[in-house]
Amino acid sequence: MTVGRPREFDINQALEAAMRLFWSQGYEATSLQNLLKAMGISKSSFYEAFGSKHQLFEQCLTLYANTLIASFREDLQKAKSGLIFIEKVMKSLVEEASSKGEKCGCLMVNTTNELAQRDKIIAKLVANGTKSLQGVFEEAVRRAQKEGDIPVRKAPEVLSSFLVSSLIGLKTMVKGGADAQTIRDVCGVTMTTLK
Repeated sequence: MTVGRPREFDINQALEAAMRLFWSQGYEATSLQNLLKAMGISKSSFYEAFGSKHQLFEQCLTLYANTLIASFREDLQKAKSGLIFIEKVMKSLVEEASSKGEKCGCLMVNTTNELAQRDKIIAKLVANGTKSLQGVFEEAVRRAQKEGDIPVRKAPEVLSSFLVSSLIGLKTMVKGGADAQTIRDVCGVTMTTLK
């Protein structure tokens, strides 16, 4: 029996490097050469481990969504209240707008704009990620309603959809160069809608 050579690279590190590159540059603008350099692997290792650029991108998009959702879920569990969790998410957008670093936006949103209309596989991955994100916000809204911070007459499903759409819009504004005060003002309006 022939045993294949062991991989000479950490597949998780390579995947994360590829995800960050796609996040920064987009799918179309990222060449195979860009990927090989960022991931630190050879062309043969790339094809053996990931199959194709598209298959790699699918894995990167899944990694991004899973990491984002897990981070939000953890923050919600640790938050003193459901409303405080939502406020913290909004505050993070203001901080992102204030930072001097590269503003890449949200990989799922970027991908929606670039590929979702013409790529059914990618569209489904984005839809699944967005649905999971909405689930976290719905859980936060329901918790805030139990805690008396959001009126129970307001539908959690509708509020969570509103919050996700606000988050998507604000992320896009930050990526587009909106200043921190503008983001702060929009976040404030978003929060008053919950009351």
